[in-house]
Amino acid sequence: MDPTSAKLTLIAPEMVLCFGAVVVAVLGLMHNASLRRSVPMVAALFLALSVAACAWSYSTPAAEASGLLLPYLGSFAKPLIASIGILLVMLGGTAVDRRLEAAFESGRVPFQAVRVLRGEFHAFLLLSVAGTMLLASATDLIWLFLALELSSLPSYVMVAIGRHARKAQEAGVKYFFLGAMSSAIFLYGFALLYGATGSLQCTEIAHTLTTQSATNGVSTLAIVGAVMAILGISFKLAAVPMHFYAPDVYEGAAGPVTAFLGFMPKAAGILALFTVLSMLGWSGHAAVLGGQEVELHGLPAPIAAMLWMMSVLTMTLGNIGALLQRNIKRMLGYSSIAHSGYLLMGLLAGPEAGLNAVLFYLVGYGVMNTVVLAALSALERNGEEVETLEDIAGLRSRQPILAWMLAIAAGSLIGLPPMIGFFGKIYLFTAVLEQGQTALVLIAAVNSAVSVFYYMQLVVLPMLAQPNPRSETVTAIASPWPKIASVVGGVSIIVLAFFAQPLLEAASSAFGAPTVSAASTASPTSVQQSEPSA
Repeated sequence: MDPTSAKLTLIAPEMVLCFGAVVVAVLGLMHNASLRRSVPMVAALFLALSVAACAWSYSTPAAEASGLLLPYLGSFAKPLIASIGILLVMLGGTAVDRRLEAAFESGRVPFQAVRVLRGEFHAFLLLSVAGTMLLASATDLIWLFLALELSSLPSYVMVAIGRHARKAQEAGVKYFFLGAMSSAIFLYGFALLYGATGSLQCTEIAHTLTTQSATNGVSTLAIVGAVMAILGISFKLAAVPMHFYAPDVYEGAAGPVTAFLGFMPKAAGILALFTVLSMLGWSGHAAVLGGQEVELHGLPAPIAAMLWMMSVLTMTLGNIGALLQRNIKRMLGYSSIAHSGYLLMGLLAGPEAGLNAVLFYLVGYGVMNTVVLAALSALERNGEEVETLEDIAGLRSRQPILAWMLAIAAGSLIGLPPMIGFFGKIYLFTAVLEQGQTALVLIAAVNSAVSVFYYMQLVVLPMLAQPNPRSETVTAIASPWPKIASVVGGVSIIVLAFFAQPLLEAASSAFGAPTVSAASTASPTSVQQSEPSA
């Protein structure tokens, strides 16, 4: 199979989603109300079809012929992204235009296609999911940039239109302008990488940087380019120093959109960092230089030190910020920052153990975070979203299922056994500890202990606290789908824990350590690059 055909085969799932985006956008404009109501179901159907397309595309020889640095990354990442996407559609499928559709149905307002947003919302959702999946198949820096933008731009609009409130518009504007700044930063970093290597192709950049590391060391221009690229991409993760937007945007966005932001940009950032760091050389990767195979021992020292500091600051500031919150979505925004710190920690461990643990952790976090926000989205207070911790006090007496889902998800986020969050932290911390990063693991363990104080509020308040005047006015919304999404996710938190080892092995198969060939007269037996001292 030639490389062009191989690449087209690998992006078959994304083609399905792009076609689906067109279909749901058209359905959302139909005069027939039943067709408009079918939009979430159609969006979920196309996401399911994309999972099937993933299974087909990676059953062919396309991955081996594609020339990707990480050819099998998409075999795990793409089905994961699409599956979480289905859960997100279940969570917020009927929330958009709920009041407007009720007005159309009652006859109080005549149908106007220009006012309906459900079709556009789900089209943007599918496009963002497609952009995130495309990152797993990026072959060059232009592809990487366009995929990141396709993943990000629809989410800016989703924040603004997902909720008819001034907060949502403010959050959308803030998210857009800060996102544009981050795009400029990582695009400039890509330009510097091109200047340092003379190529846009990821494999050729990896070849050039391997040659440099074997002779005089990676050039300063390449290091600066990589630093700027990582900084720009860290915006997607809400990692320090690009984290400051997360609490405001999480609070202003609608609950289903907040759930989307909690997973999809984070997955996009991790996949982009996999590619960028693979170009720099992971610990344990082989390289062929001057006809002799050598081994690369770690990322360049400045990059490793940068990731180490970003990880520590991100998890620490995130957990401290979450401790101070009474607004649930702001608390989840800060906790999302903290979890990005844990994910960055896994990147330092490299492909032998760390990267599969990062993917496994991403599975667990995606489900756990979505369950919390699905449970909150299933509730309302005087027609508005529940926002404060006081709103969920004594929830068990009125909505016991939702109270249990909150408790299960919060317990898993803490890392209590026997839930998937426990195994996620065990695998991640063990992988980092095996690389000698003892201090980093100790810092992460202390941060995990700190998170107990605010996550336990999502257990104690709904299950044990007495109702108060605010919480007594909280009721379930008319649509059952957010509640169904929370139950499906809550059950998954328990069930997936029983398949933790097979999931980890599946994640490991996504990282065949590539052999990087490069023309060089040097013939060392080892390329030693320092890592930050614990």
